[in-house]
Amino acid sequence: MVAAEFGRPVRECIHALKYDGQRRYAAVLAEIAAAAFAAVPRSDAMVPVPLHPARERERGFNQSGLIARYLAAGSGIPVMSAWLARTRYTPPQIGRDLAARRTNVEGAFACPDPAAIEGKRIVILDDVATTGATLDACAAVLRDAGAISIHAFVIARPL
Repeated sequence: MVAAEFGRPVRECIHALKYDGQRRYAAVLAEIAAAAFAAVPRSDAMVPVPLHPARERERGFNQSGLIARYLAAGSGIPVMSAWLARTRYTPPQIGRDLAARRTNVEGAFACPDPAAIEGKRIVILDDVATTGATLDACAAVLRDAGAISIHAFVIARPL
């Protein structure tokens, strides 16, 4: 599911959050997404797409994790960031075609505690989806860990 088109003003909010460190935009983006998020099928947990630890240290936060916290407050769906980890550093997806994006994220995610996921209904949250390659890679790991349903929710997607 997608909350908005990746155009103005959503694109500017996402860029201000990710690249300028303006964390207040996580709340703005969650507010923009709240109505669409209300239509997400019943879920046991929200799992934000993780950043590699080096990228998260560099940025100081995971933008999807921040947005997830605001959406969780309004939805009651708990955020389980530890259920998915990025185990391999990947260059940004920007400018890559679908095949290159899939290759870039192949094997980049892991589930540290599969027992926690078994039998759960999960919604994966990301800020932007272009081809869905990152979401697919995350979903495959969660499915292999035993999740019974997986939905993806993104704040924005380019037309």
